[in-house]
Amino acid sequence: MDVQKKLHIPEDVLLRKGARKGIEIPDHIRNLLQSGHIESVNLTEWLAVDHILLFQQVAHERGMDAVTREMTEQLAQINEQRIMKIIPTIAANWLNLLERMEEKERVRHFRSLAEHRSDSVRCWAAYIIGLDSRLSLIEKLDRIRPFAADHHFGVREIAWMAVRQPITAELSEALAFLMDWAIDPDPLVRRFTIESTRPHGVWSKHIQELKENPAIALPLLNHVKSDAHKYVQDSVSNWLNDVAKTNPDWVRQVCDTWIQQSDTKHTLRIITRGQRSL
Repeated sequence: MDVQKKLHIPEDVLLRKGARKGIEIPDHIRNLLQSGHIESVNLTEWLAVDHILLFQQVAHERGMDAVTREMTEQLAQINEQRIMKIIPTIAANWLNLLERMEEKERVRHFRSLAEHRSDSVRCWAAYIIGLDSRLSLIEKLDRIRPFAADHHFGVREIAWMAVRQPITAELSEALAFLMDWAIDPDPLVRRFTIESTRPHGVWSKHIQELKENPAIALPLLNHVKSDAHKYVQDSVSNWLNDVAKTNPDWVRQVCDTWIQQSDTKHTLRIITRGQRSL
């Protein structure tokens, strides 16, 4: 079954602002999120999705109830709802299923996840890429690119988290490969480049090598020192702020150099935010 069930979603649902607290999410919105028929519109909704129930729903949608029944039971037993634990767990289960299939079938099923109407399902697809041991680092980065440029904030965050470990493991190769991404016309891709290499990062393990020697990433950072897009500026300044906690003198030196090389409002905003903890 390849065609996702299409429902008519009222305009007021699509244009909603989203609840501020989980308990304030209306039942009909929660049901649509849980069935994978709509995307979340804010962090509250994103965190409210029960991924185990959604896994069950998507498996049924794909006509895979029989082959996923045991996985669903195992997922229910672990009773894991922490978002950064359950998404990789669900992705690992899908990867296990995909690896049993012939290539054509595997591609078809993965595409259905990668292009799913639910942002949560697309998050699984991004993590499937990151967990796939058959892929090289460059293959993972190539395949994660559409998720890095996804229109949904949650998918974009999961995209860099999904390849964080492979990037850390082959840091020099990753930094070299991402140089072109740092000058990409799409600000979402440029932002992914910086966010995925942040020394401290958010909800992720630190990259010790960059904490100790941030200079190895300077050629990459130089590309975005005057980026006009605030989404990218925030990521660059957060990158500097990470290092400021362990290497403050280096950050001061870089900021002094940047403002001399590029005395613009964009650079000024980046270095001001980048030194906010000093």
